[in-house]
Amino acid sequence: MATAYERYNLHTTPEKFFIEACDEGADAVLAIDRVSNEMTLTGKKDVPPSAVTRPICGIMGTIRLVAGMYLIVITRKRNVGSLMGHAVWKAVDFDVISYKKTVLHLSEIQSQENKTFLSMLNNVLTTDGFYFCTDFDLTHTLQRLANTSPDFQEMSLLERADQRFVWNGNLLRELAAQPELHKFALPVVHGFIVMKPCRINGKIFEWILISRRSCFRAGVRYYVRGIDSEGHAANFVETEQLVLYEGAKASFVQANVNLKNDVHNRLAVLPQTRGSMPFYWSQRPNLKYKPKPIISKTNHMDGFQRHFDSQLLIYGKQTILNLVNQKGSEKPLEQAFAKMVSGMNNGMLNYIAFDFHKECSHMRWDRLQILVDAVAETQDEYSYFMVNSEDKTVAQQRGVFRSNCMDCLDRTNVIQSLLARRSLQSQLQRMGVLNVGQRIEEQAEFEKIYKNAWADNANACAVQYAGTGALKTDFTRTGKRTRWGLLMDGWNSMIRYYKNNFSDGFRQDSIDLFLGNFAVDESDGPTPLRVQKDWKFLTLPIIMLVAFSMCIVCLLMAGEYTQGERRMTSTVSVF
Repeated sequence: MATAYERYNLHTTPEKFFIEACDEGADAVLAIDRVSNEMTLTGKKDVPPSAVTRPICGIMGTIRLVAGMYLIVITRKRNVGSLMGHAVWKAVDFDVISYKKTVLHLSEIQSQENKTFLSMLNNVLTTDGFYFCTDFDLTHTLQRLANTSPDFQEMSLLERADQRFVWNGNLLRELAAQPELHKFALPVVHGFIVMKPCRINGKIFEWILISRRSCFRAGVRYYVRGIDSEGHAANFVETEQLVLYEGAKASFVQANVNLKNDVHNRLAVLPQTRGSMPFYWSQRPNLKYKPKPIISKTNHMDGFQRHFDSQLLIYGKQTILNLVNQKGSEKPLEQAFAKMVSGMNNGMLNYIAFDFHKECSHMRWDRLQILVDAVAETQDEYSYFMVNSEDKTVAQQRGVFRSNCMDCLDRTNVIQSLLARRSLQSQLQRMGVLNVGQRIEEQAEFEKIYKNAWADNANACAVQYAGTGALKTDFTRTGKRTRWGLLMDGWNSMIRYYKNNFSDGFRQDSIDLFLGNFAVDESDGPTPLRVQKDWKFLTLPIIMLVAFSMCIVCLLMAGEYTQGERRMTSTVSVF
């Protein structure tokens, strides 16, 4: 399989960038002309001794802003773990470097706009969750990789990557156009990855969770809902759970089958998906705590059909778990979703509506088992991907659970973690890690690892979409709903309210710039930044802040007055 280079030096001169591959035996150097923007492949002998040199961890790509082209490089990385012998890295720090030596050629307005666009880039780059691997394809599940041709295996990482999950795809366009430069291109995924060595019954195995966030219809809560004309759903995330025991693999994209123990099976994998309800609806922020969702008055079936045609092709059968409320403002969305699934009349689609909040009201979270039991037979039918110690496939996954709530964050993550545990129970028994009759829930050390990892996954996905950590993670971490958890949910909800109304517009614009949904024109033409904002949008945050401050002051003064009144009453009663 083709790989990307692992180590680099960046040599900078006034005329060029020279990015040197420092892998053992490598002589390749990527030369970037800072004037013509031309990229060429050269050798180490062409790097001038006068160049300023520093090590970098990889190339994120290039982008055009008002001042011209910029090079984005990864300057610091952290090892997450090893996936089947391949090091997985988290990109921690980045540098955005201008091709131009100065910005003196810009007017004052252009210079200010360029600074704004740079802050947008940094807004995305500082959102936690960028991962890459130089010699393994992180964009595909293990089952997809196992079912590829020899020609596919020889492709570069950039060519073979699933474009849904390559977050720097737009930034790598210049490199992608020249196949000889592909070894310098690192496809970077956005989401969450955790790798944990675990022990049960004295048997050591690796437990891995990988969430890949789609870059199609990407954005933030309220600004991006539903689907686009191509059928891409907002906040679509593919989560893969893997178990590796004594060198073998297992993956779950959401399924389970109860089989006899087979100690020769060494890898199991289960993927599952989440995504916004796949029709045209919106829920734009309007200062209300919970804006009313609006279903568009248009033909939904074309986009709906495209979405599920793609999902069925990639994952096989689909069981849709719709967790929204079946009353109030969410009810019309549930009804519309159910009607469209029925209208497709496709036997490979199974729709289940489960009113999460109603079923779990009054802290009755044990009632989630109702849903788990209801889909148990389907989960067994879907199975999971498993490979034995001889690298032979002994089981294939034939379908996935596609879960959603309104945001596809909090309720969704809880259900996914429960279904994934049920699959893991079967996988560990089949591998011989769990003895007959043993339950995962009884393995206290592993349960703590499992619950915390799924809660961390929830937080990562929530920060990337909603701007705060996830809600309901106290249940994911402990298996119980607590009053402290409710209090923290209230705090996070307050932060979400502020961000959704006053800062998420900037975050959405930043993501659109990063992904290439908006391109900057280097000419002195008008940009969206020059559009004068209505005075209401400029003063409303100030008014809200003053109003909130006055409420706090009134509460404090009321407390002091009450205490004074009590003292006076006490004094009177003495006389």
